[in-house]
Amino acid sequence: MNKDLGVAEVSQAYLIEAAERAVPIGYKQTEAGVIPEDWGTVRLGERASFIGSGKTNTKIVGNYPLYGSTGQIGCCLSPEYEGDSILVARVGANAGQLNFVNGQYGVSDNTIIVRLKVNNLIHYFKYWLIRKNLNTLVFGSGQPLITGSQLKELLIPLPSNVEQTAIANALSDVDALLRELEKLIAKRQAIKTATMQQLLTGRTRLPQFALRKDGSPKGYKQSELGEVPEDWKVTNVGDECDLLTGFPFPSNSYASAGIRLLRGSNVKRGHTDWGNSITQYWAETSVDIKRYELQFGDIVISMDGSLVGRSFAQLSKHDVPALLLQRVARLRGRTVSQDYLKEWVCSAFFTEYCDSIKTVTAIPHISPQDIRNFIFLLPLETEEQIAIATILSNMDEETQALEQRLSKTRQIKKGMMQELLTGRTRLLHPSAVVAGHSH
Repeated sequence: MNKDLGVAEVSQAYLIEAAERAVPIGYKQTEAGVIPEDWGTVRLGERASFIGSGKTNTKIVGNYPLYGSTGQIGCCLSPEYEGDSILVARVGANAGQLNFVNGQYGVSDNTIIVRLKVNNLIHYFKYWLIRKNLNTLVFGSGQPLITGSQLKELLIPLPSNVEQTAIANALSDVDALLRELEKLIAKRQAIKTATMQQLLTGRTRLPQFALRKDGSPKGYKQSELGEVPEDWKVTNVGDECDLLTGFPFPSNSYASAGIRLLRGSNVKRGHTDWGNSITQYWAETSVDIKRYELQFGDIVISMDGSLVGRSFAQLSKHDVPALLLQRVARLRGRTVSQDYLKEWVCSAFFTEYCDSIKTVTAIPHISPQDIRNFIFLLPLETEEQIAIATILSNMDEETQALEQRLSKTRQIKKGMMQELLTGRTRLLHPSAVVAGHSH
């Protein structure tokens, strides 16, 4: 309060908020938010020729694609629909999920079809609905639901057809890049799987280990796993590794400082994900926690859950220090390279093994002895183990680089949608599109 004038001073926070609410020059405030002056707004229902549930008979199988709430769910006999449509999952866990379809197809009754009138650019509307995130409209706890009436009332900012086309084309280009990255990642993963099959079984030998001292090629010998290299052995985890399972640290002893606890939910396929568990620590106790301290390079395997046999990781420097919680196994190689061991644990061999021996109960699990019994092939020369692991690790790094690029591109697309679909960033100068402007 200014005592001389008897008036309250405006707070800095209020000034910042007021500035943020201010409408920039060239823009206007509408029910749909702040948009460019030369844009209009329209209800989706005004531009749609049809918004309603699919009517295709899903019980009669044919040759035409049949779409449901999760995408294509099969084939139908009669293609009830033809042309471009936006599909919205109407009910269930996927309610609000979008698909774009064209050609001839059928649609089940748990999916809403959005079809537009002639001369409306459906790809622009598709991207706007993606950005809208229709999941926010879903209601009902027992059976989540979204209705056609809700979709009809959506208010959409609308530039001219020229600018709609430019926006849709720009976002389509990013989508094309995303698809190419996804294909490339899938190809790299397939190559890695094939390479693992060859190198981990010795069917393909690295040149520097393929010859005997006299220069003759090394041969193969019979084993319980079939033909294996003459200088390799068939062994198991129990003979080559130190396995430790975690301690049941009680939750009532968690503290606000200490060492993180690694639990099964932190262990994903090939990596760790601490999530909210980073705030859970273990207090000072009489337990010998040194025994349960994890180290850089340790391999951890979750022994419980629906993804048992698929939840494993090799700890990075960012994962330690940490303590091992119960129902998670820790492996350290005694006579085997840790990196080579990791490749076996991360392979389809280990996954298939776990699938064959896990308990089929409400919570599938494997035991420490199950892990110890896992059989694998081991080159007798540590140098060969390391060489194989290095090749496979390098392939992983290449794939991870592509995955990081994919993630970054997805973020870029999200930012582009935010900018372009609100008119904050214009691809065309307003004067270039005003002549073709239509609402």
